Amino acid sequence: MSRRDPDLVRSYVRAGGRTRASRDLDLVTLVRAVAEPRPDHRPDERRLLLLSSKRGALSIAELSAYLDLPASVCKIIVADLLDSGHLQCRNTIEVKPELALIKEVLHGLRAIAG
Repeated sequence: MSRRDPDLVRSYVRAGGRTRASRDLDLVTLVRAVAEPRPDHRPDERRLLLLSSKRGALSIAELSAYLDLPASVCKIIVADLLDSGHLQCRNTIEVKPELALIKEVLHGLRAIAG
C-alpha cells in the first residue's frame, strides 16, 4: 500500500486542465503585478500576484522557483493573469541598455586590452 502526500496536486489540475499557455512566454520574461488578487482567483494565481507585488518584476523562472511550481504550469498561470490584466510583462529583449552605459563598457574593455 502506498501513501500519498495529501498536499500533492497534479500539474494539470493546477493549470486548469491545460497543457499550453495562451501566449508564447520565455523563462526569462519579466512580469510584475499591476492589480490585486481577486477572491475568485485560484490559490496559485493569488500566490503569484502577491509574490510579484512584493518583489517587483520577476522572471517566470524565478516565479516558478519561489512558488515551487513546474515552469510549464507557471507559464500557464502567468498567461492567464496577463490576459486578465493583472500582470504586465516585459520581455528582456525589450530592455535595452542606455548608450552611455555601452560606451562606458567599451571604454573599460579598451583600457583592459591595452
